[in-house]
Amino acid sequence: MRNLKITLQYNGENYCGWQRQPNSPGIQGTVENAIYEITKEKVKVTASGRTDAGVHALGQVANFKTETNISASRIPDALNAKLPKDISVISCEEVDMDFHARYNACGKTYRYLIYNKPYRSPLYKNLAYHVKYDLDWDKIRLEAKYLIGTHDFVGFMSSGSSVKDTVRTIYDIQIEEHEGITSIEISGNGFLYNMVRIIVGTLVDIGRGRIKHNMEEIINSKSRSMCGHTAPAHGLFLKKVQY
Repeated sequence: MRNLKITLQYNGENYCGWQRQPNSPGIQGTVENAIYEITKEKVKVTASGRTDAGVHALGQVANFKTETNISASRIPDALNAKLPKDISVISCEEVDMDFHARYNACGKTYRYLIYNKPYRSPLYKNLAYHVKYDLDWDKIRLEAKYLIGTHDFVGFMSSGSSVKDTVRTIYDIQIEEHEGITSIEISGNGFLYNMVRIIVGTLVDIGRGRIKHNMEEIINSKSRSMCGHTAPAHGLFLKKVQY
C-alpha cells in the first residue's frame, strides 16, 4: 500500500464543489473515477478542505492510498489523460502512510479576483467578481490591515457551520491591481465557512461607503449583521496549502 499526495488545479464552474455528491458532479468524484480508470481501484481522495460550488483552485492538495505500482512521476500524465479539461493534476509524490491532506495542513492562501470596471467582461465572467461601482481602494487597503492577527472571526462565518472554535489567525493580506483586475490574497492558519468571501464582501461594502464602521469595530462586534455581503464563489481561488 502506498500513500500518494497530489496537487490539483481546477475551474469550479461546472462542479457542485469538491465533495462527491450523488446527483451532481463534484471534483472529488471526478478525480476518484479517473484513478479507478488507471488503477481499477476504488479509492477515497481526501482534500486539504472542501471548496464550494463554483470555487476554483490553483493548488488544492489531496491524498489517496493505492496498491498501484505506477510511479509517482507518471501519475499526473496518467490521470490528466482521463480527467476533463477543467481539472488537472500538476504534481504527485509518495508520502508517509500517516500523511493526511486535511489534518496535516497548517495554513492556506486564498486569492480573490475583482473586476472593477463599469461594464462586465466576457473574459472574466466566471473567474472574477464584477463590481461596477467605484471603490475607494486606499480605504480598503487601510481597513484590511485590521484583519491581520489572531481574532475571533465568528461574524465572518456563514450559518450552517458546526465549528465551535472560531478564532483564526490571518498572517498577511496583499491587494494588487493589474489591468483592471484586483487580486486580494489572504493567508492564514485556517478559515471558517465562507470567511474569505465575507471578508471580501465586507471590504467591497466599505469601499463603496455602504458600511460606515471600521474593520476593527466589525471584528470586535462578532456579529454577522455588522459585516458585508458574501462575495460570489466564482471569484475565489484556493492558491496554496502549507504543511
